[in-house]
Amino acid sequence: MVLTESESELEAGDPAPEFDLEGVDGETYSLDSFTDDEALLVVFTCNHCPYAQAKFDLLNELAAEYDDVSVVGINPNDAAEYPDDSFEKMREFVEDDRIDYDAYLRDESQAVARAYGAVCTPDPFLFERENGEFRLAYHGRLDDAPNPDDEPSRFQIREAIDAVLAGADVDLEWQPSRGCSIKWKED
Repeated sequence: MVLTESESELEAGDPAPEFDLEGVDGETYSLDSFTDDEALLVVFTCNHCPYAQAKFDLLNELAAEYDDVSVVGINPNDAAEYPDDSFEKMREFVEDDRIDYDAYLRDESQAVARAYGAVCTPDPFLFERENGEFRLAYHGRLDDAPNPDDEPSRFQIREAIDAVLAGADVDLEWQPSRGCSIKWKED
């Protein structure tokens, strides 16, 4: 495990990069799959990283609580080197309710993670729908717990979601997310 902090090249107001990825439910998802939502939370995550595992419950809660927000997990890790992040294991995590997001997708080519500038797991990107297009409203930590075993006292992602749903600007410092580095395939 290597602790990494994310720093995306996406900036506030940038459109969400397109994707077309298979979900563990057998469906294919794109940005158009979520056009009925006011906001879209895309989280690059995985099964094996303790930092990602520590946020499963929070992301499950967000998916259940917010009707106008879709929570989408995208796993880009090299499954050949990290078999716990295979599509089959992803499916197991959903079937046994460890992961209960609106969608859990596999980025086998890693092109989507690269397009977003994701570098760690978890790495969250919150987009608000504006004129029919998702635009970046917040990229930063889900909460203030720096380590997997720490209890958070502040949930920046809830603050960001609440601001977006209220039609307000997200007035938060974008502190880099912390987690395991994305396990890139060797070229």
